[in-house]
Amino acid sequence: MARVVLAMSGGVDSSVAAHLLLKAGHECIGVFMRHGEESARVCTVDPRSEGAGEARNQSSLPVLGGLQQARADHKQGCCTASDAADARRVASKMGIPFYALDLQEDFRRIVDYFVDDYLSGRTPNPCVKCNHWIKFGRLFDYADGVDADFVATGHYARLLHGEDGPQLHRGLDGNKDQSYALFGIGAERLKRMMLPVGGFDKPTIREIASSLGMGVAGKKDSQEICFVTQGHHSDFVKARRPEMVGATAGQVVTVDGKVVGDHQGYEAFTVGQRKGLGVAMGTPHFVIRIETDTNRVVIGPPESLLRDHFAASEANWLVDPQSIPSSVAIQIRYNGSPLPGRVTLAEDDPKRFSVQFDSPQKAVAPGQAAVVYDDERVLGGGWIQ
Repeated sequence: MARVVLAMSGGVDSSVAAHLLLKAGHECIGVFMRHGEESARVCTVDPRSEGAGEARNQSSLPVLGGLQQARADHKQGCCTASDAADARRVASKMGIPFYALDLQEDFRRIVDYFVDDYLSGRTPNPCVKCNHWIKFGRLFDYADGVDADFVATGHYARLLHGEDGPQLHRGLDGNKDQSYALFGIGAERLKRMMLPVGGFDKPTIREIASSLGMGVAGKKDSQEICFVTQGHHSDFVKARRPEMVGATAGQVVTVDGKVVGDHQGYEAFTVGQRKGLGVAMGTPHFVIRIETDTNRVVIGPPESLLRDHFAASEANWLVDPQSIPSSVAIQIRYNGSPLPGRVTLAEDDPKRFSVQFDSPQKAVAPGQAAVVYDDERVLGGGWIQ
């Protein structure tokens, strides 16, 4: 039996993951990662103890990351209070200890990255960064502190064991596969990871939750960026950097340099965007590039979006990069399809590489992750420059 720290979000996937871990005979510790900015308090509850409504010390598990003891009915959440309450309720039903970690300071790094990337004319991916920096960063720190053998999440991806050790593969459910978001995890950590739901499809996971009487069986999946709760992302950027209001305004121009309008800030745009351009062109036009030196947003017809190559940096490889096959597939957006092509490593730095597609592709957006696959296996990836 292994001791496993499980990230519990209050959703159906991580809830069923807890059931699957217990069913396999593991000791499970539920952890809710709170990264809201309203309160610095967290709760510590062991639902197995008598008088669960009273605050209790957990002498067997160290208190890390500013954990504070609180009432069992105290509702807190990274996105909503109900998410934390759902996670706590599931943990109580299954009889496993439940902890909430205050990661407010850590999460500010994600928010700053999000804002800075938009102000640099890039398209950030905060959910992927959060997986790398927090979910499989700070969560491992906590696991080490409680002498846990493994860290688990409810991601739809699989860990398979090959001759070279554990391998990260796509989840069984192609419609829910989340392996793209996990490429940045250190290769050495794969041996201490568990992904219990990756071998199931989503309908089966919901059926399991329903059969167990989990109140989260029909809960909708999270879709939005958790810290942009309302309005457009550009409003959030301006609120975080008020000194930049007006400083990023400029012209909307066509690919041949014709001025066709004005915009209030280039942080409101991303490569490949069609709606909300603020100009009427008569035919479909898209954002082709963002020029932060001139504040110009360049638009053009769909054929102007096509690119057959790009450069990437900050690579993380889950295999020896020298062993990457000559023909691979590259995924350049979260919900995108893998695209056939070739990867060439920089001679002086394996953390930089270039991609040559077999055929031109649309909307290669700087700031997005480029993840390299060999069939179903994640080889690694980097960030589009």
